[in-house]
Amino acid sequence: MYRGREGQWAFYLHRISGIAILLFLLLHVTEISSAMFGPKWFNALLAFEENPFFGVGLVIVAALVLYHALNGLRIILMDFTSWGVRSQRQLWYAVWTLYVLLGAPLFYTMLSHVFGGGE
Repeated sequence: MYRGREGQWAFYLHRISGIAILLFLLLHVTEISSAMFGPKWFNALLAFEENPFFGVGLVIVAALVLYHALNGLRIILMDFTSWGVRSQRQLWYAVWTLYVLLGAPLFYTMLSHVFGGGE
């Protein structure tokens, strides 16, 4: 048992982020397929999605994708190297360091576009 350590959190967050990404992809496919009902329906849906609520949702999805990708690389290192499992705690903190370094400018830029700061 992990008893709440880094490995357990990595396991749970990886599964949660993967399920959330899957749900987003299903929503996205549904949105794109709405074009079958004509441009009036599709454009109305796109206009509805210009709400800042959906923009924040896209930022959350981007955050989940970034975490899922970085943690996936951690899992690959753990599976295919001899030192990965021994260093899994350090790799966990490396994932979060990279997440903050890569995510902060990305999320700032995305949120500034959502709330009208960027063009």
